[in-house]
Amino acid sequence: MQKVKHQLVFREDDYEMLTACLNDGARASAFGPQVVESLLADFKKAKLVKKDEFPADVVRLNSKVVVKDTNNNKTMEIIVVMPEEADIKQRKISVMNPVGVALIGFRQGQQVMWQVPTGQKQFTIMEVINQE
Repeated sequence: MQKVKHQLVFREDDYEMLTACLNDGARASAFGPQVVESLLADFKKAKLVKKDEFPADVVRLNSKVVVKDTNNNKTMEIIVVMPEEADIKQRKISVMNPVGVALIGFRQGQQVMWQVPTGQKQFTIMEVINQE
């Protein structure tokens, strides 16, 4: 299993949507500058690919993702969405949320870390389901 260091992969159309979101005032939003800066840093090192060349096992916008907490083996299923589509009751997590930032561009089988109120958690991406 790979650790956190790898090249992120973004679909070109997702990149355009996310860039527009960031440029349309996300910096001043409730997501905070740290989340925005983290995404921008990810963008700078990401590989952009066309829709028909995008790997099926990489987390992108609208991916359904099953992650497992490496400490307690609990799993959770979420969908990574644009901020205006986020709905915790439907397990739709904004890409601007720290969880969304941590997952986007990562592959099934990789381990990711994100900050939670009790500290830093490490999760393994168990499954990625992309509809398109």
